[in-house]
Amino acid sequence: MTDRTPGVPNVGTSNESDGESGSCGSDCGCSTDAGPSEESTAVRADGGEGSVGARGTSELRSDGAGAVNVDENGQLGDVDFTPPSEGKSQDVDSPGAEPDTRVGVPEGVDLDTPEYSIRSEMNDIETPDEKTWFMELDEAVIDADRCIQCGTCVAACPSDSIGVGDDGKPELVKMCTGCSMCWDFCPRGGLRYERQWKITGGDDNVSGAGDPITEFTAKVRDDWHEDAQDGGVVTAMLSTLLEDGEIDGALVATESEEDPWKAESFLATSHEDLVENAGSFYNQTMALGNLDLGQWEDKLPEKDPEDLSLALVGTPCEIEGISALQDFDWSKGAQTELVEAVDFRISLMCTKNFNYERLIGEQLAEKRDIYPEDIGKMDVIEGEMRVYGTDGEQIIAEDVNEFHDATLKGCDECADFTGMTSDVTVGSVGSADGYSSVIVRNEQGMKAWEATEAALEHRDLDSRKAVGKLQGWDKKKAFESLERPFDPDAPRFIDYTDHAEYYGTQVAPHEQGH
Repeated sequence: MTDRTPGVPNVGTSNESDGESGSCGSDCGCSTDAGPSEESTAVRADGGEGSVGARGTSELRSDGAGAVNVDENGQLGDVDFTPPSEGKSQDVDSPGAEPDTRVGVPEGVDLDTPEYSIRSEMNDIETPDEKTWFMELDEAVIDADRCIQCGTCVAACPSDSIGVGDDGKPELVKMCTGCSMCWDFCPRGGLRYERQWKITGGDDNVSGAGDPITEFTAKVRDDWHEDAQDGGVVTAMLSTLLEDGEIDGALVATESEEDPWKAESFLATSHEDLVENAGSFYNQTMALGNLDLGQWEDKLPEKDPEDLSLALVGTPCEIEGISALQDFDWSKGAQTELVEAVDFRISLMCTKNFNYERLIGEQLAEKRDIYPEDIGKMDVIEGEMRVYGTDGEQIIAEDVNEFHDATLKGCDECADFTGMTSDVTVGSVGSADGYSSVIVRNEQGMKAWEATEAALEHRDLDSRKAVGKLQGWDKKKAFESLERPFDPDAPRFIDYTDHAEYYGTQVAPHEQGH
């Protein structure tokens, strides 16, 4: 910033008479008193010189105190900058230091960020009734601790306005357009998941374990599956599909490098990738929030995105989300290519999932002195949480209800133990130890099974009754927790206002300063 100093003589103000009034013209800005008659030099705006008689609008006008970096001959000199003041700025660099006041605010001016309601106050614009904003999803699902961290809202957002926060939950990263997609496709928000079962699997898919084509008890013949969960069927199936060229990759879970036993999304593109990441984790990965092609393009072959083919392994709610996204016409954002590229949907049997910090940190480390580095395997089976050490020895086997405080509360409302909308469901319930239960639900699932069958030791499912019994128990718990009616024949999407009526959620929180 240049210092303007009063008292410095003006430059280029000498006048040339026009021969009549003594004024040099309307562009000059001088008084009507004529000055010396000789031609003087004026400084032009471009830094050059010209005679006063040749003045135009391009000359450097100096009607005030004068430019301090121009000498009496009109030559530009160095610019002097005002040094910054000392001892007046707030400390924002020291750890923990945060600005606590705003400086230089005019008296009576409020600079606090206005609430969303200013939109209607200033512009007299009312939000159309059919619009639903991320703030509604936040109010009804995320803030209400009902989020199941499936990532469907991230994949559904056509403007890529939703990201994943440090807490593993969805958050708004740029302006919401009010398109309603995040709400409509959320399995704990606007998506009536039981209607999605019926759309995907037919009328018989709303009772018991659904209406599968066939069911097996199976395990891998090779010995590489020792670190896999149960019979290693999922890893074998994905590996076979990769080797046969049916898929280019599989989105699975891997262990975080920073946090032991914390699951993260990982795109496996080889048998070695799959074997290395075999096993189960008991927290969500926001799988559908990781379907941006840019995130994985270095691992995928150079081919047209329309020609890519992927498999997705997920919990039933994640499979509900991807199924709804795939069979409903909507405008997609950055997730478009990989949403459409998912050709094989493999669901893991699931009664509930856990918050990582509450399970690993509080329930195991703090309450039971079992630390992440001591855990070799975890399993939820026969109603028990079973934890094994790195030597394979069982450390604990407790009723899973003892870990209820660590569960995702939204899981209580889920009635989909077996992944009704998947192509193939895999789990341990219904089979002997060391084996996996496999439910093949449709032709795509049969294609994956037949490709893998030769690598498996298999037989008819040991106990369909056990699967049906746990599915029934899961539905009973869901009916007790759901505040809305369970209705497979109702419309697929639930209006936010209807949800608010059932759950007592605030209507239009974006207008109330949410």
